Amino acid sequence: MKPVVFLLLLQVTGSAHSRCFCQVKGDLDDCDCDVETIDSFNNHQLFPKLQTLLESDYFRFYKVNLNKPCPFWKVTSHCGLSDCAVKPCSPNEVPEGIRASSHNKYSKAANEELEECEQAKHLGAVDVSLSDETREALLDWNKHDDEAERFCVVDDEESPDSQYVDLLLNPERYTGYKGPEAWQIWNSIYEENCFKPFTIKRPVLPNSFQCTSGSEARTFYSWLEGQCVEKRAFYRLISGLHASINVHLSARYLLDDSWYQRKWGHNVSEFKQRFDSELTAGEGPKRLRNLYFLYLIELRALAKVLPFFQQPSFRLYTGRAEEDQNHKEMLLDILQVARSFPLHFDETSLFAGDEKEAAKLKEDIRLAFLNISRIMDCVGCFKCRLWGKLQTQGLGTALKILFSERQIEALPKSSENRPSFQLNRQEIVSLLNAFGRISTSIRELKNFRSLLAEER
Repeated sequence: MKPVVFLLLLQVTGSAHSRCFCQVKGDLDDCDCDVETIDSFNNHQLFPKLQTLLESDYFRFYKVNLNKPCPFWKVTSHCGLSDCAVKPCSPNEVPEGIRASSHNKYSKAANEELEECEQAKHLGAVDVSLSDETREALLDWNKHDDEAERFCVVDDEESPDSQYVDLLLNPERYTGYKGPEAWQIWNSIYEENCFKPFTIKRPVLPNSFQCTSGSEARTFYSWLEGQCVEKRAFYRLISGLHASINVHLSARYLLDDSWYQRKWGHNVSEFKQRFDSELTAGEGPKRLRNLYFLYLIELRALAKVLPFFQQPSFRLYTGRAEEDQNHKEMLLDILQVARSFPLHFDETSLFAGDEKEAAKLKEDIRLAFLNISRIMDCVGCFKCRLWGKLQTQGLGTALKILFSERQIEALPKSSENRPSFQLNRQEIVSLLNAFGRISTSIRELKNFRSLLAEER
C-alpha cells in the first residue's frame, strides 16, 4: 500500500483509508499509524491546550538576536517590506522574573541560593576567589560542555543585540519575502547540509515548487532510500519543517491590502501550488508525509522530557507565583497527554549499530543541524528569521532530548544535586513554540480540507 497522505486532502470521491504514512524502510520497522489517528489526537486533545499555554507570558516572550551577521555569505540587503519587520519589546513589557539575569533559569529559590552562596564567600576567612583568567576559563569550559550536547546555536542572552520579542504580536505569516535570496536559504540547507552529493539533483526547480523531470526525481529517491535510516530521517525532518512553514504562509496569507483594510486568511491557490500532487509532480504528498513525520519526532521528545519538568524545583518562573504554578500544572498536563499517544516514534532504532560508527554518525548529524541553525542568520526577512531561528532551535532541542535518555532517567530526586541534563529558558520556550507551529500546521490541514471540498 502506497503511503499517500495527500489523498486525505484532495480525494474526489470515497473516504480515505488508513495508511502508514511514516513508513521507513531499512532498520526501522513499519510504524502502525494512520493520519486520522494523529489528526484526531492533535486537533481534539493537544492543540487547544497547547495554544492556551503558548499565550502565557512565560512562552510568549522569546529573546533573540536578529542582528547576527550571516556566517556563510554576504547578505546584500534585507527585506524592505513592512511585514518583514519585527517589533521588539520595551523592558517594561516583559515580566521582571523573565528579565532577571541568566543564572535565574527556573525559580526564585535558585536566586536566593545563589545570593546565600555569594554571601558565604565574602564571609569566609580564606580567600578562595578565582582570578579573572580562571573564571573566564571555567565559563569557556562550561560553554563548551553545553555546546557539545546541543544540536543548534543558542543566542547569547547577555548580548546587547539580543532583545525580547512578543511572539503573539509578531505572528508567523506570509511576508512577501521571496526571490533568489530566499531560495538561497533553502537551497543551502538541502544541498549542503542533508548529506546529498551535488551530482544528485533534488526534484525541485529554483524559484518554483514544481519538480524536475521524473527521471531526476526517481534518481533522487533511489539515492535517498540507499542512505542509512538516520540520514533519511534527517532529510525528512528538514522537509517536514519546510512543509510546515509553507502551510503557515498559506493559512495566514495577505488576501487584501487596500488603504482601508489588511485582510489575512487562507489562500487555497497558494496551498495547492505547494502541495497539490499534480502541480508538484507528486512532491506535495511527500512533503505532507514528512510534516507528519516531524510531528511524531517532536511529540516523542515532549513525552520523554516529562520527568525534567516534574522536578519539584522546576518552575515556569515569571515572578507571579500563582500564575507560575498554574502554568506548570498546565504544561505537565500537556506532556502527560503527549505521553498517552499510543503510536509513538521509536527512536531507539536510530544509532543502534556499531557503537563507534553510531557515535560518529550522531555527531555528523548534530553538526549538520548545527550548521542549519546558523543559516537562519542569513535570512533577509527579520520576521522569517525570527521564526526560522525559533523553530530550528525547537527541533534541535527535541533532538537533544531524544538522545539524552540516560541523563533524563538519572535526574536526581533531590534538588540539592545539580542534574546533568539541563534546558535553559530559551530551549524550553523554543521547544514548546516549535511544536506549537507543527501542531497548528496539522490543524490547518483540516481547514484546507474543508476549503478544498467547497471547490468541488
